[in-house]
Amino acid sequence: MAKIRKGGKKSVPAVSTASLPDIIFMLLFFFMVSTSMKEVTYKVDIHNPEATELQSLEKKSLVRYIYVGVPKREFVKHYGSETRIQLDDAFAEVSEIRPYVESERSAMKEEEQGLLTISIKADRETQMGIITDIKQELRKAQALKINYAAVQKMK
Repeated sequence: MAKIRKGGKKSVPAVSTASLPDIIFMLLFFFMVSTSMKEVTYKVDIHNPEATELQSLEKKSLVRYIYVGVPKREFVKHYGSETRIQLDDAFAEVSEIRPYVESERSAMKEEEQGLLTISIKADRETQMGIITDIKQELRKAQALKINYAAVQKMK
């Protein structure tokens, strides 16, 4: 017959950490697969103008960019050397700005749609006429929060 001891010291077995690296790599892999980092491929050359009074944008998820400049060397043959507008990863005309803004606004949450900011990243040599045309289209699209990208002027 077996004896049952009561009140004796019982030892708790140690927790096995052998599967811990597997769990960590599984989580790492999950976040790498589910996270998307979209980087825009610049098709235009942009040398930002310099400014002395700059402010940083607070919520960059509410910002959409319009790039303005001369096409890069590999695109000059097909698109010419005149100043062009780039929306996301494609060249666009001024008339395409309003549908672009409306589609970007509709993809946002309803409570954030009024906070949409359009940032114009234009080359410092860009003529003001094309910037004015862009601003007119943005007015028609009711995108009234406009930001101009610049770099800090060195003193």
